[in-house]
Order: sequence, then structure tokens, then C-alpha cells
Amino acid sequence: MQVTIGKSKLELVQGDITQQDTEAIVNAANPSLLGGGGVDGAIHRAGGPQILEECRKIGGCPPGEARITSGGKLKAKYVIHAVGPIYRGGTQGEAETLASAYRNSLELASKHGIKSVAFPSLSTGAYGYPIELAAPIALKTVMDYLQAHPEIELVRFVLFGHSAYEAYERALKGLL
Repeated sequence: MQVTIGKSKLELVQGDITQQDTEAIVNAANPSLLGGGGVDGAIHRAGGPQILEECRKIGGCPPGEARITSGGKLKAKYVIHAVGPIYRGGTQGEAETLASAYRNSLELASKHGIKSVAFPSLSTGAYGYPIELAAPIALKTVMDYLQAHPEIELVRFVLFGHSAYEAYERALKGLL
């Protein structure tokens, strides 16, 4: 599914984020930035040891923020490491932290002149954020950013599995 937001495109695809040809891909990182499971582990494995070395030099990242490294062996030139919140029932500021992780990722992209970014669904794996609640936050945050920042030409959500894709598709239709 694809929609136009201002001068930019927003796409939903089902697939493997490590295979994306966007200038940057976003990693669903943990605060240590030293790799983990799920998307994080897949990006570190596909990108090679260079990404881990750069992450070690950065020294971590708090939830709601993002850091940038090279893409190592990936097609993408950059990896933006975003740390989303661990879901604790929705009463601990999780929605604001999640929105902040997306916004800070896009701000890094703008700062580095990156025109295309691929995101996974942050915090909806091991961090337990219900995808039905996370998808509208992710999409609205990105749509609002694109309205004000036409320098980013494409944001692609790369969703793992059909049910994740469907949740984002429902959320996007609900926001249009």
C-alpha cells in the first residue's frame, strides 16, 4: 500500500528490512546498541561487525532516542538505531516514547541528508507493544513529520508477516 503525504511517499510492504534499498534502514535497537534478537540481530548479522564496532563507540541510546551508524555490508548506506519503549500496560508514557523514537529517527535522516528510510514496527516484538496500538502512533508520527519535511521523499514500513502488514494497513486507512 502506498500513499502520498505532501511531496513524500509512505509505503507499507511485507518483507525483510535487511534487504531494503533505501538510503537508511531503522533498527529496533535495545539501549546497549550491541545487538539482540529479532530485527536487531538480523541487522547486525547482515551488516557485519562494522556496525557493532560503531555502536560500541556510541556507547548506548536511551528509549525514545536514535543514533546513526554506517550500513556496513547492507544495501542501505546507514542504519538508524531507534530504541522504543518496553510496553508496560500503556500507563508509563509508552506512546510518547514510541512517537519520539520515530521522530528522532526521522530527524537524524533529515540532518544527514537521507531521502529514503525503511522502518520496522518498533517495540512490537520482544518489547511487547500491541501492534494495534503501536501502528497508528508510528504512522501518525511519520505522516506529521513528512508534512513538515519534504526533504524525505520516501518512508517505507517493512513489516514482518502478513498479520503485521494487515495491522498497519488498517491503521493507515483509519488515519486517511
